[in-house]
Amino acid sequence: MSNDPTQEPNEGADEMAQHDDMEALRAEVEQLKAQSLLERADLENQRKRLARDIEQARKFANERLLSDLLPVFDSLDAGLSAASEGDALRHGLELTYKQLLKVAADNGMTLLDPAGQPFDPEHHQAISQGEAEGIAPGHVITVFQKGYLLNGRLLRPALVIVAKHD
Repeated sequence: MSNDPTQEPNEGADEMAQHDDMEALRAEVEQLKAQSLLERADLENQRKRLARDIEQARKFANERLLSDLLPVFDSLDAGLSAASEGDALRHGLELTYKQLLKVAADNGMTLLDPAGQPFDPEHHQAISQGEAEGIAPGHVITVFQKGYLLNGRLLRPALVIVAKHD
């Protein structure tokens, strides 16, 4: 190395340029790391959303089938109401109804039979109000048609008559 003053500024400029290049590269690496983390987070969120969507689709995949079976439940209810106690036909209807309810329950369906319970506008549809002895105001007096839930979601509201408020 010589002590020539003309070489020192060039060496300093070269060192500065290398330092600037290193800083630029470091900044670019940091930017790429941050971008990579964001993309990983987006992929993870997308995976979770897809898993949630698949779970929802699985839970409610048989909604249409169960909805189509609701008139069958209604017919069995009507048949049970009309049949007299001790009748062999009634016993057969009860067994069929219980089997059908079990299959529906195994697939996430729940029966809503709110007789005597407080009126719940989220699960019941009031078709009338009436007066009844021994029934508190705002409670269900009569159930015309039972309601059903599928995995907590309303499939069909129960049609009810509600006790009048004073």
